[in-house]
Amino acid sequence: MIACLRYIFSMCCCTFYHSGRLVLAGLRGVPFVPGGMHDQVPRDYGQDLIRWNRLDIRAEGLEHAPGGAPCVYVSNHLSWFDIPALLAVLPGSLRFVAKQELMRVPLFGAAMRTGGHIGVDRRNLTSAVAAYESAGHTIRSGRCAVVFVEGTRSRDGRLQAFKKGPFVLAIVAQVPVIPVVVVGSFQVLPRGSIWPRPGPIVVRVGQPISTVGLAYEDRDRLSAQCRAAMVALGAVEGT
Repeated sequence: MIACLRYIFSMCCCTFYHSGRLVLAGLRGVPFVPGGMHDQVPRDYGQDLIRWNRLDIRAEGLEHAPGGAPCVYVSNHLSWFDIPALLAVLPGSLRFVAKQELMRVPLFGAAMRTGGHIGVDRRNLTSAVAAYESAGHTIRSGRCAVVFVEGTRSRDGRLQAFKKGPFVLAIVAQVPVIPVVVVGSFQVLPRGSIWPRPGPIVVRVGQPISTVGLAYEDRDRLSAQCRAAMVALGAVEGT
């Protein structure tokens, strides 16, 4: 019961406080600079959630991450705790790709838009592809996109079908795809649960997959290559 109340309280308080910080930054016209407020506030949000919920986050393979260079991190999605885990360990100026509905949530959606995060309408393929292509130009400016490649959280802990948009984004931006696998978060807080359980969450970062010279027609091959890398990192293949 205590863990459940702590989880609900931390989500409400941290989301309200840090969303407010970003919205105020937008109203004051705070510029986007590497390592500035638009980068730091999401990390503070993730770190506060980790601290409040007493999560044990570990990282493996960070030597494969490109540091400050732009890239597209492609991750599996098992739990709400994947977000603070990734914010805690992944380097770079991170921007999440999220479903468009989140951009309409009061305060939180305004903070997402202010922070430069990318909203995608997955129900409209034409609109989604256009959003990814537009975001590609933003990524080239030095930011790193973080994409949950399955589009939603897994119901059984296994990899679901991949969306094609993340690979279109990487090809348009001509930046590497970095496969990322989160392990353990499903056991800590599976989809549909509000009762966190103790246990480690491990973020494994794989070797970059180059997109130099690739075209739109190569998206399926790039997706298959990334999926194989994620399975090798410990993601459980779906049936």
